[in-house]
Amino acid sequence: MEDALRRALGTEVLRPTGHSGGGCISQGQSYDTDRGRVYVKSNSKAENFFYMLDQSFQLIPGISRTGFIRVSVLLKILLFLRHSAKLGTQLADLHLHNQQLGEKLKKEESTVGKGQGQMEVQFVDQFGFHTVTCCGYLPQVNDWQNDWVTFFARQRIQPQMDMVEANSGDREARELWAQLQLKIPSLFCDVEIVPALLHGDLWGGNVAEDDSGPIIFDPASFYGHSEYELAIAGMFGGFSSSFYSAYHSKIPKAAGFEKRLKLYQLFHYMNHWNHFGTGYRGSSLNIMRNLIK
Repeated sequence: MEDALRRALGTEVLRPTGHSGGGCISQGQSYDTDRGRVYVKSNSKAENFFYMLDQSFQLIPGISRTGFIRVSVLLKILLFLRHSAKLGTQLADLHLHNQQLGEKLKKEESTVGKGQGQMEVQFVDQFGFHTVTCCGYLPQVNDWQNDWVTFFARQRIQPQMDMVEANSGDREARELWAQLQLKIPSLFCDVEIVPALLHGDLWGGNVAEDDSGPIIFDPASFYGHSEYELAIAGMFGGFSSSFYSAYHSKIPKAAGFEKRLKLYQLFHYMNHWNHFGTGYRGSSLNIMRNLIK
């Protein structure tokens, strides 16, 4: 494996640091290389762990180039985040960045010789991403869509439902989803959604910090609705109130926020259902039942 890693990373030096780790999905090991210290994740269930590694390298610069939150593949997990409010502020700045690029572009289009070509990070006016990503070890197709509701229903919930159907043929889940699909557009009345660059899997286990502030890792990035980010952030222990206060001071809750949050949590519960089994079935079905009332 180490020879293959040397080739993939383009390094002569590949020296284990002795620091290893992992979560419920993957195992990890850190190495010193010609390029500095890196953290490599591997997964026996993934078809090719280098695919996951390559995607991490593509995703991380997309977030770090915005300059708001530092992104690292080197794990240093702390159980208590001292910089929780700072994380909320930086996350809001990340989510607002593409919108601000769009506003800047509109102004520059009226100026001769200026425009999008001069921006280091370009404005994105669709929902999706330039490559397939993974949330856990399951791939996420991110084909570009002009409409967020279409993107979310077709490329987030429907693939999860297809996996449930293939694995268990759950009739109740299928019937509830048929009803919920008709209800989803009504949850977005009068909500203007500008694509925001998302981490995509920002729960407590994917955040660390050092003395200078928060560090996030293991992104499942794409351009989507900023509210989507807060769904898994509120699951499995969540973040402190200072995180949410700081975030919403920059991006206030829009009407209907709580119902949409449940809708977005549905994806994560179904994703856990497909990863870990029927222990997450009840939570998934309960959300669907409540949303179609």
